[in-house]
Amino acid sequence: MIRSAVAPLRLGTLGLAAILVLGGCSESGGDPNAEAAEKNSSTPSASESPTESATPSATPTPTAAYKPATAEGPAENVPLPVMPELAKEESKEGLVAFGDYWFSLINYGYETGDPTPVKEISAPECSICQSFYEDLEEGYVNEDWIQGGKLNVLSSGTAFVKTPEGRYQLLLSVIQEAGANRGPNGKVYGQGAGDEASTAQIMEATYDSGRWVVNLVENM
Repeated sequence: MIRSAVAPLRLGTLGLAAILVLGGCSESGGDPNAEAAEKNSSTPSASESPTESATPSATPTPTAAYKPATAEGPAENVPLPVMPELAKEESKEGLVAFGDYWFSLINYGYETGDPTPVKEISAPECSICQSFYEDLEEGYVNEDWIQGGKLNVLSSGTAFVKTPEGRYQLLLSVIQEAGANRGPNGKVYGQGAGDEASTAQIMEATYDSGRWVVNLVENM
């Protein structure tokens, strides 16, 4: 039986697919501060007071390196996407930025097995979100994981006019990379090729109490 493999992970009837990997990786910390203790070039005389040594700079704690999922194991140290300030605004630009952010959390979920970030900004009536939660639970049962399948938003736009339900609509062009559901000891429960062409999607979201919430995502 194929578990939450890439094909079923086209987010139910949506065709969004198994949006698995988060694009980009975290960097492993900044450069340490240079230690510079100035030394007097001349030999001090007995009457001169000794020069104090410079306090050594602290060594920064390195950030664990991000590793994408492979056939041998799941992704490691996946960075949680940070919502841009623009995505908090009730504006045309804010909705576009929020749409990109929501999809980045979908990618994060498939790469980590954690649905919480998506749940926090999605309404209970979002049926495709429920399919996502189920796919995630099945894809990470026991020691299984999902590899690949990153969902890329190629473009998006909105007329920014409320529907009768008080929602704003965002139109997106989305394409998915190849991916697979895997398990220990070389198990492959299912795999799918990447999309050859992008898919048109529609997202509906409401703005309430200073934040966006996704109500619906569907194929157009």
